[in-house]
Amino acid sequence: MNFPSTPELTDLSPRERILLTAHDLFYRDGVRATGVDKVIAEAKVTKVTFYRHFPSKQDLIRAYLDYRHSRWITWFSSAIQRHQAQQPADVFILLPVLQEWFQHPIYRGCAFINVVAELGDSIPGVIDIATQHKQDMQDVIASLLPNTLQRAALASAIALAVDGAIFRAQIESSGGNETSALAGLEMLLQAVDATVIRGEAVRGESFGCAQESLVEP
Repeated sequence: MNFPSTPELTDLSPRERILLTAHDLFYRDGVRATGVDKVIAEAKVTKVTFYRHFPSKQDLIRAYLDYRHSRWITWFSSAIQRHQAQQPADVFILLPVLQEWFQHPIYRGCAFINVVAELGDSIPGVIDIATQHKQDMQDVIASLLPNTLQRAALASAIALAVDGAIFRAQIESSGGNETSALAGLEMLLQAVDATVIRGEAVRGESFGCAQESLVEP
């Protein structure tokens, strides 16, 4: 996985050191399990410096999610561009892109799903940030689809399936855990491509009707 390279802490400002440290700890260990004192110690800043930049842990969590969003969506878009050199720029390009992420040694699933699962709506703004992240991911997926009336609905359905693959890859801890997670997603993409993109969508049928044909009785 080729996330933007992580700079050395010594090259960063105190705020950036805190944010990068929190990013790594929150994603790896979870936000509830990571106390402010641990972030302060690993970022090598004083408590005064920490609270000057982040008056509370809630402020840090929101900043972490904003930072994670920017970092992840940048990687997602650039990974699609890189893989376009090896295969057509259609929706199937999601498979090698996600495989690249799932194989990362510090893969812990979706940071936004994890935080919402931990905190719910207990911290103002968290769900709004997570919702915007998912919308931006969906917009990238939509850019891989034909520009038809069904585009937004298809992108929404595929984004939901992507989230399912992300979660399944996270909970299956055995080696090569990305295989079964991606197999299910690939089957859905093949069905959507054959039935909706090349079938019903071409004939102008509504996505709702096409979607029904993909659901088992």
